[in-house]
Amino acid sequence: MGYSRVVWGMSALLWLIITVLWCVWFGWPATLVAVIFAILPDIALVGAFASQGKLKPERVAFYNTMHNALIAVGVLVAGFAVFMLTGGMDGGIWAIGLAGLAWFVHIAADRAFGFGRRDADGSIIPVA
Repeated sequence: MGYSRVVWGMSALLWLIITVLWCVWFGWPATLVAVIFAILPDIALVGAFASQGKLKPERVAFYNTMHNALIAVGVLVAGFAVFMLTGGMDGGIWAIGLAGLAWFVHIAADRAFGFGRRDADGSIIPVA
C-alpha cells in the first residue's frame, strides 16, 4: 500500500520549506546544491523515451533507482549524521544532507503530481 498523492504533496511542501530555509541560512552554495539535486533524478530521462510517455525498457531500472525515496532518505540521514559529527551549526558539513533533502523533495513532488515509478515496459505506475 502506497501513500496517497495528498500525503506526498504535504510532505513535499514541508520539506521544500525546510530546504528553502536551509538555503537562506547557508547562502548561494546551499542553493546551488539544492538546485542540482532537485533536478538530478530527471537525468534518467535524458534520451530515455521510447515513445510518448514510455521509457526504453533498458532505462527503467536507472529511472526507478533515481526516483527511489528510500535512497534519497538514506542520503539525507547520512548527511545529517555527517553534519552533526562535524560540528552542526558551528561549521558542520551540510551539503550531503541538503542533497538528500532536495532529492527527496523532487521525488515527493513527482508522487504528488501522480508520477510514480516505471513499470518494466517503461510506462508510469500511477500514484493513487
